[in-house]
Amino acid sequence: MLGIWLESGRIEVRRKLQLPERRAGEALVRVLRAGICNTDLELVKGYYPYRGVLGHEFVGVVEEGPAGLVGERVVGDINAACGDCTTCRSGRATHCPTRTVLGIVGRDGAFAEYLVLPEENLHRVPKEIDTDVATFVEPLAAALAIQQQVTIRPGDKVLLLGDGKLGQLIAQTLALTGCELLVVGRHPQKLALLSERGITTGTAEDVEAGAFDVAVECTGNAEGFALAHRSLRPRGTLVLKSTYAGKLALDASALVVDEIAVVGSRCGSFAPALRTLAAGRVEVEPLIQARFSLQDGLKAFAKARERHCLKVLLNIGEI
Repeated sequence: MLGIWLESGRIEVRRKLQLPERRAGEALVRVLRAGICNTDLELVKGYYPYRGVLGHEFVGVVEEGPAGLVGERVVGDINAACGDCTTCRSGRATHCPTRTVLGIVGRDGAFAEYLVLPEENLHRVPKEIDTDVATFVEPLAAALAIQQQVTIRPGDKVLLLGDGKLGQLIAQTLALTGCELLVVGRHPQKLALLSERGITTGTAEDVEAGAFDVAVECTGNAEGFALAHRSLRPRGTLVLKSTYAGKLALDASALVVDEIAVVGSRCGSFAPALRTLAAGRVEVEPLIQARFSLQDGLKAFAKARERHCLKVLLNIGEI
């Protein structure tokens, strides 16, 4: 099969990859659409020593698996856990010490014609959700995870740093809470997408020190982390939503003195994301800025690396 392969910091389109082997309890999925995200770009930079097919945001059709799913459009949780260890039994399967992660850790990903995932990881896509739109289920679930970890009330002052792909989704989901939201970014055209939805936007100069209850850091750089920390009142909450290719220096003493709660936030539940998309409560189509075939995968990655680019989709198959 055809796929985009990462090895030693180099990506290439390989035309003779082996079809993934379906083990007991797994389903074979023919990929229809996949999205390039910042984690994919960071993996190429060396964020984690992964070797294999990249990609974890996808929509596909089940080719082999349980009878009730064959022929259905699905999206899939990217963490494949063992289900038997203490961590899994305590409800923390996304932190299973032996888990594989689609296109990230030990499991070939979605930038190929086929993938395999445990049957329990798959979720049907409602008919009212377009295939392109459904590609956003995984990152939207990650955006909604913040509200599963941190209580955000109407009137809370919330700062979001970052106007990129994930930042756009986080902004829209935070706005649904009724909080006083300020989104800070460096790209006027990206901020304009949020302003058109009635979301307040600005630059770093608009951030008042000590004025916010919650700050969400989604820039992936040290400057963003420092600004997020500086913006918080004592006993505020700092949510880290970025992966960093390098090391991050921080003033640990200031975090202790101000009693700042630091929350790492990663993956989220797919069911709320599917309901949110089906209800039209967020808008993702304006974030799609380019589409490429799998054969043009290198061009797709080049486009995704452009500073002003939002979402790039790979058109891999059709229903």
